[in-house]
Amino acid sequence: MKAELRANTTSISLQNPRLFNTPQNSLPGALRGCLGSLDGACIEKLLLHCASALESNDVTLAQQVMWVLNNVASPVGDPNQRLTSCFLRALISRGSRVCPTTLSFNGSSTTQRRPMSVTELAGYVDLIPWHRFGFSASNSAIFKAIQGYPKVHVLDFSISHCMQWPTLIDALAKRPEGPPSLRITVPSCRPPVPPLLNVSTEEVGLRLGNFAKFRDVPFEFNVIDDPSSATSSDLLSKESSSFHFESLLNNLTPSMLNLRDDEALVINCQNWLRYLSDERKGSTDVSLRDAFLDIIKGLNPCIIVVVDEDSDLSASSLTSRITTCFNYLWIPFDALETFLPKDNSQRQEYEADIGQKIENIISFEGFQRIERLESGSKLSQRMKNAEFFSLPFSEETVREVKSLLDEHASGWGMKKDEDMLVLTWKGHNSVFATAWAPNGLED
Repeated sequence: MKAELRANTTSISLQNPRLFNTPQNSLPGALRGCLGSLDGACIEKLLLHCASALESNDVTLAQQVMWVLNNVASPVGDPNQRLTSCFLRALISRGSRVCPTTLSFNGSSTTQRRPMSVTELAGYVDLIPWHRFGFSASNSAIFKAIQGYPKVHVLDFSISHCMQWPTLIDALAKRPEGPPSLRITVPSCRPPVPPLLNVSTEEVGLRLGNFAKFRDVPFEFNVIDDPSSATSSDLLSKESSSFHFESLLNNLTPSMLNLRDDEALVINCQNWLRYLSDERKGSTDVSLRDAFLDIIKGLNPCIIVVVDEDSDLSASSLTSRITTCFNYLWIPFDALETFLPKDNSQRQEYEADIGQKIENIISFEGFQRIERLESGSKLSQRMKNAEFFSLPFSEETVREVKSLLDEHASGWGMKKDEDMLVLTWKGHNSVFATAWAPNGLED
């Protein structure tokens, strides 16, 4: 995040004389040049100062910095205040495991999340192009890759409850040679992250089937059963360790997936790889993320689409994660400010979901920290190392994505970075889309 893009400042009142009863040049040093107002750069400096205090177990100093941040944080304020509220809550959560505190902070509350209806989920996805960008780029690339195939099987790994597929079904229905038969397979195992849905995966499949029938597209929907998976209502109440992705990988075999020789296999990864651990258990073992890529490569798909947020949040250092996260997740807060009032409930729920992401990034370590984003450039190198080759996006895909962005605020844009499409907000990368195929399947 560039300071000039967040020029709005927040006045604060530092009336607590105990605030400066700290080791020489500690908190005063953090506030030097910031008194009277706090812009993004000063807030970031305070967050890092608080994180350093927590890491050195200096609870007194951490609480004093939190007190200053509390004078800025507000879940219904300007974008700086709202973002600070989320970070303060995450730091309080982390600090509470060092020393429980009875202090009450403005930023310590968040909107209670609940599962959405299908209609509410559609509105959630349409709010900003964070998800729709990936849907549009992926569907266009998939449509091109399956040209001429009478049967298509999509293996879908995503967190958006199949919201991507009505648009593809509609496009297939208009194919000049007639629509192919479409089979979609989804895992029952899902990361414990929002958005949550108040209907089952099977119900989602029934709704997709009804839409496909209406559009005269032959359709089949399957769920990869996994006894260790949980229902959507359980997702926020269980530890991430309850989600046995290792078990899922064991089920990704041609026989378990009922792969058929006459089908074009498509593998779709939307905001998914980040939830597969990249930690290695031994010197010779591969990570779960690399094991997943190796498995799907062995399935010989005609295309693999990978879409995710374009930021590197995998660092082991807390201060590094705070800096990267703060300079990245200002984007949705700033974008929502352009068209929704501060007290809008839909905006507050969307920001609460971002706050949950921030809390996991900042408050947790080890396998409890499941938000492990890597940038588009790192993902591309990982795919090449796994012996995939990049499929460039066509000019038609570029036009379709640009047409989608025209429906949103003028700050959204798109750029091509080698064979990768990148969604931008005011010139800053937010989401990337890539397409791949196993080596040996070149045209």
